[in-house]
Amino acid sequence: MKKLVLFTIILLSTLSFKLKPKTISLFNGKDLKGWHADIPAMDTDSSLKTPFIIRNGLLVSLGTPGGHLITNAVYKNYRLQVEYRFAGVPGNCGVLVHASTPRALYKMFPKAIESQMMTENAGDFWCIQEDIAVPDMEKRRGPKAEWGINGNKKRRILNLTDGSEKPVGQWNTMVIECVKRSIKVWVNGDLVNCGFNCTADHGQIALQAEGSEVEFRKVELTPISKLTGTPCELVTDKRS
Repeated sequence: MKKLVLFTIILLSTLSFKLKPKTISLFNGKDLKGWHADIPAMDTDSSLKTPFIIRNGLLVSLGTPGGHLITNAVYKNYRLQVEYRFAGVPGNCGVLVHASTPRALYKMFPKAIESQMMTENAGDFWCIQEDIAVPDMEKRRGPKAEWGINGNKKRRILNLTDGSEKPVGQWNTMVIECVKRSIKVWVNGDLVNCGFNCTADHGQIALQAEGSEVEFRKVELTPISKLTGTPCELVTDKRS
């Protein structure tokens, strides 16, 4: 009987180990295998070079010409951890999730939900031909009549915190959880945004070249089945 119990414990432990979600690195530190760049200006100007390079083991977005580095694969239900920094001066960049149709907005941005990385605005949502809801929507997005996902509509949904980012030159960690139609974002451990009823639940992942040089040292993805912590419908902005 004791042997049977011991065998059962070992078997369950083995199964648990085997079923544990495996974290994969989307960036190998050597090249851009698994990614492709979409740089609209390069279609008509052969003298331009891609803004996405590998330098000293880091993935670097030089910022110009503008465009996106997009995963070849499509992902669903995951936690994405990105470590980044603006090495020299404050800047602008973003991580796009649920990306699909290329050049869907302004003949530049793929259809997606952006988690903003712009200095002092990290964690804002930008709706790019996809939409998402948050509690306190009018407080954080503006008058409902002006909401939209394209053109001059209010596509930005403000984040929940101030002061979550580290000084320029230091490494920041952004964690994005995408489960079903909810998206939850942390910056350096602070919950900065949480949305639900997203119009997409899967897609590619993209990094931007948007005018500023930014370095990435980690882009890792872990499959998950549920969000960490409070459901997004219950996360409210406590700032005045």
